[in-house]
Amino acid sequence: MRKLQLVLLSLLVATFSFAHDDEKDPIVLKINGEGIHASEFLYIYTKNNPNPSFHKDSLDDYMELFINYKLKVKEAEKLGYDTIPQLQRELAQYRKQLSMPYMVDKKKNEKLIEEAYYRIQNEIHASHILVRIPPNPKPEDTLAAYNKIVEIRKRIVEGGEDFGTVAASKGGSEDPSVKMNKGDLGYFSALQMVYPFEDAAFNTKPGDISMPVKTKFGYHIIKVHDIRKAKGKMKAAHIMILANDQMSKEDLIEAEKKINEIYSLLEKGEKFEELAQKYSDDQSSKTKGGMLPTFGAGAKQRMVPEFEEAAFSIDEDGAYSKPVKTAYGYHIIKRVELLPVPSYEDMYRELKLKVEKDVRAQTTRQAFIDQLKIEYGFSDANAQKLLPMFYTTIGDEFYQGRWKGLESDAHKDDILFSFKDVFFTVGDFEKHLLSIQNARKAGIMKAYILQEFDAWATHKLLEYEDRQLEKKYPEFKNLIKEYRDGILVFEIMQNEIWNKAAKDTVGIKAYYEKHREDFTFPLRYKGELYKCKDKATAKKVYELVESDTLSFGKIQEIINQKSQLNLVVRKETFNATTTSAFQNGKKTLTFKKGLNKVFESNGEYYVFKVEEVLQPRKREFKEAKGLVTAAYQNQLEKEWLEKLRKSYDVEVQHDNLYGLHD
Repeated sequence: MRKLQLVLLSLLVATFSFAHDDEKDPIVLKINGEGIHASEFLYIYTKNNPNPSFHKDSLDDYMELFINYKLKVKEAEKLGYDTIPQLQRELAQYRKQLSMPYMVDKKKNEKLIEEAYYRIQNEIHASHILVRIPPNPKPEDTLAAYNKIVEIRKRIVEGGEDFGTVAASKGGSEDPSVKMNKGDLGYFSALQMVYPFEDAAFNTKPGDISMPVKTKFGYHIIKVHDIRKAKGKMKAAHIMILANDQMSKEDLIEAEKKINEIYSLLEKGEKFEELAQKYSDDQSSKTKGGMLPTFGAGAKQRMVPEFEEAAFSIDEDGAYSKPVKTAYGYHIIKRVELLPVPSYEDMYRELKLKVEKDVRAQTTRQAFIDQLKIEYGFSDANAQKLLPMFYTTIGDEFYQGRWKGLESDAHKDDILFSFKDVFFTVGDFEKHLLSIQNARKAGIMKAYILQEFDAWATHKLLEYEDRQLEKKYPEFKNLIKEYRDGILVFEIMQNEIWNKAAKDTVGIKAYYEKHREDFTFPLRYKGELYKCKDKATAKKVYELVESDTLSFGKIQEIINQKSQLNLVVRKETFNATTTSAFQNGKKTLTFKKGLNKVFESNGEYYVFKVEEVLQPRKREFKEAKGLVTAAYQNQLEKEWLEKLRKSYDVEVQHDNLYGLHD
């Protein structure tokens, strides 16, 4: 988590990039005489402060944090962290990801963004049949999969067999979900399926079945049932009662009974949010009144088809559905707000980022390569006369990994292709072929050599362009520097602070002894807390607990004979200050050992049997070790930063810093 916080930075904010001209980009900080310019400070400052203040106090406060950060970077560089191979590989991987948006044809990319927006405005209902291709397939594996999907398509198109029946039959679809859905994917929009699948679906008319389409999963055929205008996104809440295939028949009956009882309470006027908090089995949403992440066309979140269909069938905001069954259980869905598809202008930035990261951006690669060849004056005029020396003289030894290279060195220095200020020779290509000769099976040598030459030349061109990105795009340079510094800081913090603290058992224990007052338990109660449907139920529960003849499980069984909503019991140790039932308005309720009287808190009725009152006390070391370790880490970091401040000459250029708002 720490690493992500340090190195994963948003791409959606404005960046500041200036030529290093002291008038346009003054120095605001010097460390050991090395100047750090305003552009770098502003870049970090505005990223971490969406509404930055340029008041003197705000700039001073952030400059202190900035100095700490830069000192950690300087120390990491001094200790050689930037030369560690693992970190260099990690940075190279980040760089590769970040460079992708800069290595495409921007005009064609705009067309892809427009295409994605059109598709987001529409939703397709489709089914598919998948024939998988194994990882690293042999040509015969790919051919076998293709032939199989073609035969399946014939059974449906020419033989008249039902698509869903064929999908779910033996020898049909190899998608694991076919057992549940017969290949039916429900409605989907752009950027929710892999691009080749999406593209084939949107180019197939309703009622038709596509020709085989290949994706990373294998070969598919797609039947499009319907295309409709997108209904947009929805903010919704739900109450869920768990009911799935792993549950017994009796439990499933109880679950259905429970959801129907909750629905009856809604119909009688009880509040949806309160019922969700009381009874929903969805732990991630119940505390928020059942609220779910926004879902629908173009949203990150997708719901199962039955849920979406029911949600989008609700007529107005604030209304709710009847109980709906999905593979997860029973739901009552409340429509909070229906959000129509935003305008192209409003979605443009989001779509641009998604398209650039998506595989569809690769379709613009060739156009981008063609542009680069023109820009850099790419020429391979000599290749036509020089390449035959490879494919007319290399024999089967190449396929066996025994090729020793060209027999003559006469043409080794002849230029095969060139661009900008670089060139590549016959000898360079020879070395490349020597390095890959074990990588393929026998085939037509001429076709292979020509194909490999084209791929190699393209790789060299793109490799060159990649090295120019920092010069051509200042914002890219800023991002790479930020990632690089973040990785260094994470690694040095790991070694200098986090790992040291974790291993220094003597130091942690000494810190605990010195700061024992900081690590205490609050007032707690160990016991059974009975949350009751109403006051009458609470009185009955009180009588049963008072009899002292029944376990809390038996009491729950008796009270919930007619309704699972009557009583919920928790047996644990409760924190007096954080247990919501104990907070009644601004007042924190207190309890005695034994059975306490029925009490009301925020409209809920409770019975509380206290087994033990645990008074506030200092935590023993083993009870506080996690908290102590974190506090000890903070102290080590503070001491380390004080040491760095003494080791480096730090000078803030205050006039330049305070002038940033001008």
